[in-house]
Amino acid sequence: MALRLILGFDYGTKQIGVAVGQAITGQARELCTLKAQNGVPDWNQVEALIKEWKPDAVVVGLPLNMDGTPSDMCVRAEKFARRLNGRFNVPFYTHDERLTTFEAKGERLARGGQKGSYRDNPVDAIAAALLLQGWLDENADLLNT
Repeated sequence: MALRLILGFDYGTKQIGVAVGQAITGQARELCTLKAQNGVPDWNQVEALIKEWKPDAVVVGLPLNMDGTPSDMCVRAEKFARRLNGRFNVPFYTHDERLTTFEAKGERLARGGQKGSYRDNPVDAIAAALLLQGWLDENADLLNT
């Protein structure tokens, strides 16, 4: 099956960034940030996103350690990906998200600065777009085939 539209998730215990990517353009963009309670999102909000965007797949970022080994959060991120698959029957992929939050903070500064704290003005959706863009760049062969 060709992948035309993909949602990307930057999983976190308090916030989950969401991005959308399209195979036609090969580009990802930030969409929104979902609140989470100890890593559990409001599944009704997730369902609304899935129904609205009708993605062919989802990509969940894996927070690997800098040396490439799995971090403690990797297990939780993979569990989140499996839950997306189980609840919404959408194929999932994972992607290394090292340094995306750091890069997202730099991008926010480049756009005109950070207003307030990152808690009040999160960069999670930007990080989701960066990880999804990385996945799109590495997996062009899965798109539009």
